[in-house]
Amino acid sequence: MSKKKILLNLCCLLIVSLLLSSSIYADDIYEGKPSMPTFSSNVNDVGSKVPNINAMAAIVIDTESGRVIYEKNAYSKRAIASTTKIVTAILALENGNLDDEVTVSKRAASVWGSTIKLKEGQKLKLRELLYGLMLNSGNDAAIAIAEHIGGTVENFCEMMTKKAHDLGAKNSSFKSPHGLDMDGHYSTAYDLAVIARYALKNKTFSNIVRTQIASIPGRNLHNTNEMLYAYQGADGVKTGYTGKAGRCLVTSATRNNWRIISVTLGSPTRNARAQSSKSILDYAFENYKLHKLISKAESVAVLPVIKGLQESIPVNASRSIKLPLRQDEMDALVKEVNIGQEKLKAPVKAGTRIGNIRYVLNDKVIAESPLEIGSDVERKGILDYLCGIFTEWLKLME
Repeated sequence: MSKKKILLNLCCLLIVSLLLSSSIYADDIYEGKPSMPTFSSNVNDVGSKVPNINAMAAIVIDTESGRVIYEKNAYSKRAIASTTKIVTAILALENGNLDDEVTVSKRAASVWGSTIKLKEGQKLKLRELLYGLMLNSGNDAAIAIAEHIGGTVENFCEMMTKKAHDLGAKNSSFKSPHGLDMDGHYSTAYDLAVIARYALKNKTFSNIVRTQIASIPGRNLHNTNEMLYAYQGADGVKTGYTGKAGRCLVTSATRNNWRIISVTLGSPTRNARAQSSKSILDYAFENYKLHKLISKAESVAVLPVIKGLQESIPVNASRSIKLPLRQDEMDALVKEVNIGQEKLKAPVKAGTRIGNIRYVLNDKVIAESPLEIGSDVERKGILDYLCGIFTEWLKLME
């Protein structure tokens, strides 16, 4: 074989290798401008049947209580692609200023995968980078943000993992701010739902992830989240794709003032992840209703007070409890009020914990609130007793 032919074959092998590499590791690079997913008609009427979805792992949780409504392999560690950027964004919002000017480094400008085409030395506001991060899934924006907030990418990744663990997402580890496939970079469907639930409490984050189209200097941005365009009530959160992670999607949706979060990981196609997300969201909305079981400061009992200026005092719930429940669960729910004392002795201070109220379903406590004394009660003094005696004497004289 001639040297020319050998060289040609080597070049062909190199090109094929590069193409395969980009298809395996490209993160959101083929997401592009979102197209409307075509939902199959057989999931429009979910009924009470638990859906069978085309995803390796998934979950639906209630944002109010955190209750898990649906799960499939939700606690297994997996690659999560660009859903990683939820953590990147929340750290930026909590540790930076939206008007901070960020200078793009060589490392940020040269990252591969999906980008917003940042150039070395370019300056953008942190706010602008966050839109590029969460709408167009810019890996270059992720690196620029990480370096600005953490000093180095490596230090920022340590911050990411610590933040996740602090939120209760204990089965997560972050080695990059963008989510490209790397050893030791993983999370779970449950952890991502916990992280998203926390992030959505930040109004700026919530506003960014519900945005479909935005403009920053020199760029028009289009959100890669297909659910925003196709699913009623969808208002976030983030797409992801790598060869190792498959198609991933964290979605939030709100209907009738009830917001839930779904996570699907490891779907084979973009349409499959949208279909899977729709199916489990529909299941939640059609089978569960958000019930307010008790309000903060609502009285659940009244206790007598010995030697107090008041003869009795209310015992109140210290917080509200709202839970998503099916009708059969609501019918079977048992309320238990546990108070450690039958009466109180003055003085009594408002806010003192005195027991709890629990809601039990199938012998399992699914929600509870501490109970506390509703107001101060001072102890009677000698003058109070004398006034009492005098009042009773006057009644006898009438």
